[in-house]
Amino acid sequence: MNTLPSPTKYLHALSKSCYYHIRELRCIRPYLDFKTASTIATSTVHSKLDYCNSLYHNLPNYQLNSLQQIQNSLARAVVKAPKSSHITPILKSLHWLKVNERIEYKLLSVTYKVLTTSQLSYLNNLISVQPPRNTRSSSVVTLSRPPTISALKITDRSFRYASPRPWNQLPDSFRQPRQSCLDSLPHSLVNSSLLSSPLSSSITPSLFHSRLKTYLFNKSFPP
Repeated sequence: MNTLPSPTKYLHALSKSCYYHIRELRCIRPYLDFKTASTIATSTVHSKLDYCNSLYHNLPNYQLNSLQQIQNSLARAVVKAPKSSHITPILKSLHWLKVNERIEYKLLSVTYKVLTTSQLSYLNNLISVQPPRNTRSSSVVTLSRPPTISALKITDRSFRYASPRPWNQLPDSFRQPRQSCLDSLPHSLVNSSLLSSPLSSSITPSLFHSRLKTYLFNKSFPP
């Protein structure tokens, strides 16, 4: 019977492929300007790190650290820095989110899309908005986290369980409700209200993603 590869096997193959491209980039880096080197890095390595990376949410730290080491090596190659150089100022100068924040960016972007469009219908039924209450939490769109019914660690990485926590931790400005929509719905219909977008229409997709990147960048590199 065919089975999916374990995360360890998949990450090993990913690491092997990424380091191959990083070595190739180092070989040609003396002949490239910064913009070209950065574009090659993004298209050949970051694209691999970002592919379906929301599935990396809640991986063990040692596996996430291995992904961060790939990005660190890539960043040093782009700026022609020695392997011993401190990585934080390099990543900051490149305006690259760290791996954890890139994973969070993808997960929050998908959550935002589910909350604001009728697309991704297969994910729509996996999340539900908490009904409004007479508390501060009712002033923003908050997601309910279902009880864990499985001891498998992979359960915590599924969209149903992974999306509520980072979403609910966003600042209030990201989660302003379309209040008339929320107030008019009984509890039994809250989940179906996702199709009519509980979020305020004043937060456009471009504005949301711009603010989200700034928020996560400050999380990666606290001022």
